[in-house]
Amino acid sequence: MALAVSRASSDRQAKIIELLRQSGRVTVEDLAGQFGVTLQTIRRDLNDLSEAHRVVRVHGGAIVASGVENLAYEARQLVARPHKQLIGQAAARLIPNNSSLFINIGTTTEEVARALTAHTGLLVITNNLHVANELYRNKAIEIFLTGGTMRHGDGGIVGAATVSQIEQFRVDMAIIGTSAIDSTGTLLDFDIREVETSRAIIGHARKIVLVSDSSKFSRSAPVKIAHLSEIDTFITDRLPSRAVADMCRECDVEVIEVGGPSEPEPAGAGLRTEAEAETT
Repeated sequence: MALAVSRASSDRQAKIIELLRQSGRVTVEDLAGQFGVTLQTIRRDLNDLSEAHRVVRVHGGAIVASGVENLAYEARQLVARPHKQLIGQAAARLIPNNSSLFINIGTTTEEVARALTAHTGLLVITNNLHVANELYRNKAIEIFLTGGTMRHGDGGIVGAATVSQIEQFRVDMAIIGTSAIDSTGTLLDFDIREVETSRAIIGHARKIVLVSDSSKFSRSAPVKIAHLSEIDTFITDRLPSRAVADMCRECDVEVIEVGGPSEPEPAGAGLRTEAEAETT
């Protein structure tokens, strides 16, 4: 019986991966209906696939994962969106009026920009076209949009010109994102040009604030940005483990956990569990 259940789970997970390759995103409810099993069974499948780094869990479902190439911008916007909004609001509360700051590329840093619209007297230097677009209507915020090469996929601006312009500033605070955080506390990204920009930002700000949701602990990327020990404040929805909390404490990183919505409890009325499916 256990072997049959395991085989059914393996077959179903392979089909889930195939669906993800076709659509980029799946939901728990749709998968439960398609396979005729409970929501709890599908969540277990997605958690297994997430632990194997084959998918990235998002609220209510999952998106395809990759360790060598970043997700499409539209897909990244879907990952942990309500958590990113809370992270952005918490970061904005740390930023005083009449201060200067860097904001780099990322969907989480864009949420910080959205939460800054009521601030005054800010100087914002950014290589993120979406950040500039969020803030330019506020006449009390001065925006410096760096030059460089614009990536069409996400509006990020990168390259040697970007780094050179960032190095002309020395700001009060840097708001940075990352694509992945590994078990050693290393912050990782995909594009070496973006990483070079982020390193310049870290080197030219008095305080570094990392904004990143907890899904980044289950992802991988090939290029090192920095280490948690170089960060002053880390704002996230939650830390994934006591080991990570201990590492942050050892690195003298202030951690702000904002929480956020969790998936609803299973409500599988009319659906069979995996074991039930095998016995009928």
